[in-house]
Amino acid sequence: MTENSRIVKDSVTPVIVKGAVAATNGHHAQLNGGHAALGKDGKKVIVPLLEADAHAVHEPPDGGTRAWLVMIGAFLCNGVLFGVINTYSVVYLSLQKQLQAVGDNEASSKAALVGSLTIGTTFLLSPVSGILTDKIGLRRTTFIGGLLTCSGMFLSSFFTDNVTALYFTYGIMFGLGAALAYTPSLAILGHYFKRYLGLVNGIVTAGSSVFTAIMPICLDYLVEHTGLKTSFRILAVISSFVIFCAMLYKPLQPPPPPPKVKPGRSAVNTFLRSFINFDNWKKKRYIIWAVSIPIALFGYFVPYVHMGKFVQDNFPGKGENLPVMCIGITSGLGRLLFGFIADMPRVNRVLLQQMSFVLIGTLTMCLPATGSFPLLLAIALAMGLFDGCFISLLGPIAYDICGPRGATQAIGFLLGMCSLPLTLGPPVAGMLYDQTGSYKLPFILAGIPPLFGASTMFLIRCVKDEASKQQTMTTEPKLEPLAHTAWDCENPTDGKPINGQLHHERRATLASSGINAKSPLLTHASVSSLILEAYIADNPVFRLYAERKYCYGIL
Repeated sequence: MTENSRIVKDSVTPVIVKGAVAATNGHHAQLNGGHAALGKDGKKVIVPLLEADAHAVHEPPDGGTRAWLVMIGAFLCNGVLFGVINTYSVVYLSLQKQLQAVGDNEASSKAALVGSLTIGTTFLLSPVSGILTDKIGLRRTTFIGGLLTCSGMFLSSFFTDNVTALYFTYGIMFGLGAALAYTPSLAILGHYFKRYLGLVNGIVTAGSSVFTAIMPICLDYLVEHTGLKTSFRILAVISSFVIFCAMLYKPLQPPPPPPKVKPGRSAVNTFLRSFINFDNWKKKRYIIWAVSIPIALFGYFVPYVHMGKFVQDNFPGKGENLPVMCIGITSGLGRLLFGFIADMPRVNRVLLQQMSFVLIGTLTMCLPATGSFPLLLAIALAMGLFDGCFISLLGPIAYDICGPRGATQAIGFLLGMCSLPLTLGPPVAGMLYDQTGSYKLPFILAGIPPLFGASTMFLIRCVKDEASKQQTMTTEPKLEPLAHTAWDCENPTDGKPINGQLHHERRATLASSGINAKSPLLTHASVSSLILEAYIADNPVFRLYAERKYCYGIL
């Protein structure tokens, strides 16, 4: 017998057991596709099972108690982090009054810088979160983030009179913790959901809207009746919820495999590849998407910052905070609605996100033309709806383009790239307002980047779509006999359902080789795995096992 074999799966190798050829295909002996061979001493030797591939991607369960608990934990994590960040205006007013009371001429800018550092650090350091998640895991990264947010807020309670110290404790320390906890809260969802990933992302990201609507009222009451010190300590307790949420984040997908060491590659290159997933940056679709989103965000955040001043100038006496509240309310509804729509069959998630940017840009350019306050509120409600659409699709699109192994760093690097336009857009609009005395030009110009970003995203449809890793890992390998003479593929199953699934493959059978199921060859001491697999394929009882991966030997 010639001991040659053709390997269908790269990681599967044949095992020679005392002169017999047996295939270690990961199944139990005989019934499950394993093989029993006879050694020279006449005793049966069962070939051990093949250990599971440590880097195999598993199908998400799409439900179950653990999955829904993970969703609730991610919801709370998003709500706590962005509830604190988005309600900084309450803390800002208190800090500003304290600084003005001591005669500081730069009270407003110093107080504002604390909040700016928080949001800037959260997005800027998101790539660090993605890298850490791949190196030490989702749970540990989130746990460290929860410790930093909790300790940063607690330390801030001791420095309410020292703005310079708050730059570090409230701005950088809390911001870094938020960055480490936010990215895993989106990445973990792809481990548990696939069919409902859009809806679940919508529910989780709606947490920030819910907490942003509730926390300003509560925090304003706390600051007024207890002061900043006690308020910061209560916020530290609330931030500790992130630590408990981290306990729920049990990853189901394995970490990315280590990079292949190639000769001639420099030490610096090898070091960088050990931390950064360069496979994402080889995907043209991800590069286009990751560049288009920051472009669109140059004008995206302008209305949120300048809406209050715009209302004061054009509609004096009206509720200056009401339009922003409307945006927040409908943003939460939009995340749920478009998350549900994104899970529908034949819905293009990228196209849906493009639509949201087009409408956000158009509505922003329409703001200067509003002649009545109710019309302004209607525009704000529509803007919030499509804002929710854009945010809820970030995670699902990252999984669609980069797959489970690359999604974490894909989200992290995207958020890091978004930090620059989110930080620069509002100040540029403020400078234009100072020079012109009107928001007409700033709002018109702010509507252009979302339109341009949506346009560049059309290039995603033009580039050649790379083979999806998910499809590669979920599709069964094609079974091919080595010799098309004796093992002529006589039993085609193209287009015929087997075990509820369509398989486009042909199988070798005993009939095609002229060997009867009771042939003496089947009891030979050196029985070939090929004959055994052909017997299984011919026997209806073992049709289920005939669909699996096998290692063929040549007679």
